[in-house]
Formats: sequence, C-alpha cells, structure tokens
Amino acid sequence: MIYVGLTGWRDHELLYPPGTRQTEKLETYSSHFPTVEVDSAFYAVQPVKNYEKWVTQTPERFSFIVKAYQGITGHQRGEIPFSSKEEMFAAYTASLKPVTESGKLGLILCQFPPWFECNKENVDYLRYVREKLADFPCALEFRHQSWFSDNYKEKTLEFMEKEQWIHSICDEPQVEEGSVPVILRATDHQKTLVRLHGRNKEAWKRPVQGQNWRSVRYLYDYSRAEIEEWVNHVRVLEKETNNIYFIFNNNSGGHAASNAKTFLHAADITYEGLAPQQLSLFDDTES
Repeated sequence: MIYVGLTGWRDHELLYPPGTRQTEKLETYSSHFPTVEVDSAFYAVQPVKNYEKWVTQTPERFSFIVKAYQGITGHQRGEIPFSSKEEMFAAYTASLKPVTESGKLGLILCQFPPWFECNKENVDYLRYVREKLADFPCALEFRHQSWFSDNYKEKTLEFMEKEQWIHSICDEPQVEEGSVPVILRATDHQKTLVRLHGRNKEAWKRPVQGQNWRSVRYLYDYSRAEIEEWVNHVRVLEKETNNIYFIFNNNSGGHAASNAKTFLHAADITYEGLAPQQLSLFDDTES
C-alpha cells in the first residue's frame, strides 16, 4: 500500500473551498489523502487534547506520521522545557496515547540535523532513542552525508535494520555534507517512509543572516518527469516493503498538494475510506 500525503494540513489552500475554517481543514484534507505528517510535534510536545481532536476529525483508515520533538533529535531551537531527557521522552510518548489507541499512528519520524554526523557517540545516541521509543514504529532520517558515504553506507543500513529503524528516504538537493542521496533501500519489511523536500539547491544551504531561509528552502515545484521518476522508484521499493508512506514536504510555494495529486494520477492510485469530498478541485490534473 502506498499512502500519499503532505506535511501539515493548514497551508495547502488548493485543497480547500473558499471560506473553509481552520478547524475544518483537517477533515477536508482527509477527503484527499490518507495520511499527514504532524510537523507541529517537532516544535512542541502537543497536548493530548490536540491528538484527541485530530483523531476524531479523520476517517478510520487515516494515519498520522508524527515528527519527533526537537529535543529528542538534538535541534534545540530555544530552551527545552524539561528537567531531564527521561521527563522529555515520558511527556512525548504520553502525548501520543490517543493516536496509538485509535490505531492511527503510522510512525514517528526522527529527523536528525545536518550536524549529526556518523560517529560512535551519535550511533550510541540512536540506540538510546530507539530504546526510549521501543513501543513505536520509528523512522530515521539523516541530513549528513557521512552516514551514506562509501565507507559507512552498508553499515548504516545494517544498523538501521538491526535496531528496527524504518528508513526515511529523502529527495533533496545534493549540497555538500548537509544532504543525503536517494538510497532506495528498505530497512523494514512492513513500513518505509519517503519524503520529498524539493530540489532547490540555492536555498538548501542556510542563506546569509537576515534572509527568511525556511520560507524558501522548500520552494520547489516537481516536474511531471521528476514525479514519474519517483513512481518508478516506488515500484522498486514495493518489492522490499509492504507499506510506503510518501510525503511531499515542498510546501513553501504551495506546490505540495498539486504535486501529490499528480503523483497519485501518474501512479494510478485511488483510495477508499477517505472522508466525503464536498467538491472536485482537480478535474484538470492532467493538463
């Protein structure tokens, strides 16, 4: 099964009829896609009431990809409001209870930063994180090329398989050490994650101080040829894993939703069990 979705549900205006309220967007989103990445969980451990609300707003077959909190993956943008790592992990895992009990947790995404390079200290930390999240399916995404260098590529994949890490395969600009190549290998027979970040090379490296680099980093519109390339890649991955979560993260220019719709059409994918759709917005997908 291929589950196509987007990062977040609030910013994809192409999906929503005029006048759609913020509180209605997730339900409308779930009439188009069967999964979504919860990016807000990276910035703060979400209150249980948020997950309770999101679970009730989505159909039975819907699933959430929940991003690991920034303190878990070592980003630390600002002060972490926990007295210890144990308290942090306990709060994060407790917050997920409504998602896990509903059966709607697709996986947790642990995306590590560009400075998280391949060394013994970081390998040990990955073991620690996996132990703390042992009750959950967890995907691992790197942003430092050293993990997939000629010397470490096979060892990294073997480590991920042994430690039960789901491979988060990236499509992103190839810019020095702060990006990873496309590695079409599954490390888990049940689940694999693919995340398309765009190919905006100029914006991938942090621009000079003062520029809003986050708003342009994911500014990219995939061409039909690039999307069809990924249809072929997915066919390769289907031989190795049963379920593929395929997420478009190129949100900055509003291209993610239309790119995802194009992918669904190119791959001849349709879904049953989505929320009822109020109206058709994509009659011209092929044009």
